[in-house]
Amino acid sequence: ERSRRYYMTMPLWLLGATILLSVPVLKEGVICIVMLAPLWIVSGLAGAYATYRLRGRAGDRGTSYCMAVLAMPLIAMQVEPMIPLPDATATVSRSIIVEASPNRIWPLLRGIPDVRPGDGTWTFTQDVLGVPRPLGAHMLGEGIGAVRMADWGRQVRFREHIIDWQPGRSIGWRFDFRGLDAWQFTDRHLMPDSAYFKVTTGGYRMEPAGSGRTRVIIDTHYWMQTPVNGYSRLWGELFLGDIEKNLLALIKQRAERPVAPAIL
Repeated sequence: ERSRRYYMTMPLWLLGATILLSVPVLKEGVICIVMLAPLWIVSGLAGAYATYRLRGRAGDRGTSYCMAVLAMPLIAMQVEPMIPLPDATATVSRSIIVEASPNRIWPLLRGIPDVRPGDGTWTFTQDVLGVPRPLGAHMLGEGIGAVRMADWGRQVRFREHIIDWQPGRSIGWRFDFRGLDAWQFTDRHLMPDSAYFKVTTGGYRMEPAGSGRTRVIIDTHYWMQTPVNGYSRLWGELFLGDIEKNLLALIKQRAERPVAPAIL
């Protein structure tokens, strides 16, 4: 009986309250809320609009019609877990031009153990959503089979087992996230080795860019299994792309830093 605007704004108020309560009550992380809010809002608006358009068809069966509409979400909640989730793989890639030779860049690809506050570049994922920045990485051993140890703070430490080793050209690894029991900076659904999302392999490549410059490329491969893989891929492109962007900026800053003169 009210205006269409009233019914279309109601989901926005309800979902706004849900989002506010999801942090203290449901213990959801900020990243999960940011990812899910657009789906919640679009779905809520679609449901409100469809119900508004169909309300006139109830006629004398108004009560039965309303009960049927209210039962639909409850029935869907029982059916949805029985539907197998599709899985998919994806790759996120970023590159940067560095004013340095591959020989100067190669040691940085092996690991930068002393990352300082302010190094790298600003990103939405790390500076707004709070995903940790790398504190350092170092190699244990040489060649394929060696291990690259990474420290990202907040007790986020993991291993990278080397599976590609071409000095001056490329380095690649398989991620090993065992031991992330202390994961605490965001929702556990978004751990890089969960039932929904697994970061599998990654690495750097270098290509000549002319005039003494080098293009450094970083690739990250991951697997996901969600009801909306296409939508999830967009967020993977943003989150992992921001992390890669920061790593490349860090490498560029170090490689282009003037070399201190030797002290005799």
